[in-house]
Amino acid sequence: MAHCTNCGVKWKAKDIWKLGMAKDGKNCPSCGERQYVSFNNGGFLMGLGYLSGTIGLLLIVLFPYYIRLSNQKDKELYGG
Repeated sequence: MAHCTNCGVKWKAKDIWKLGMAKDGKNCPSCGERQYVSFNNGGFLMGLGYLSGTIGLLLIVLFPYYIRLSNQKDKELYGG
């Protein structure tokens, strides 16, 4: 499960799913530091989701367990 890079608090799956849909990141519920999704190793897994609806659904369910949080916006992911 993902942890805040600033304070180390473990995020709930519900908050991570919300973060995954937010372009501008989300504030940590504990320290308030802005966090963004960082796909250091999960980008490949997300790409597989386009190959099959079943794999895509499975990746959505497992999404909170494969992402990492970052204090900086990922330029590749958000295009800016």
